[in-house]
Amino acid sequence: MAQLYKEAFQGEPWNDDWSDTGQLNEYIKEISCGYRALNYGLFINGELTAISVGMIRHWWEGTNYNIEEFCVAPDKRGQGIGSRFMAMIEEDIRRRGLCGIFLQTDSDKPSYGFYHKNGFFDLDAHVSLYKRLKG
Repeated sequence: MAQLYKEAFQGEPWNDDWSDTGQLNEYIKEISCGYRALNYGLFINGELTAISVGMIRHWWEGTNYNIEEFCVAPDKRGQGIGSRFMAMIEEDIRRRGLCGIFLQTDSDKPSYGFYHKNGFFDLDAHVSLYKRLKG
């Protein structure tokens, strides 16, 4: 999972620097092994091609699948694999009786259009906030 994640986000347009393998492995463990973790992997010809890492979260509106990270191997993008993978996840989410999927992404990245194409919509009142504490 860590290697696929690194490959998916190290290049354009994200340019994430995951050169610190220890940091990467800890991140993957944190998001994939938590309480009520729910992770999906798509294998094509025995190769891990896409992942969705998240958790089941209870909310006043109902219980959701919160996606922390979703990615497709860079050499497999643009082939409809991500959309088919998301449809498989949605089918399993429905079977589990969950009411929805929640995720966050950057509005200036291709993933924003991908999620819209797959039926996701913006939450008008939802805002993500961040405060940098390290110089």
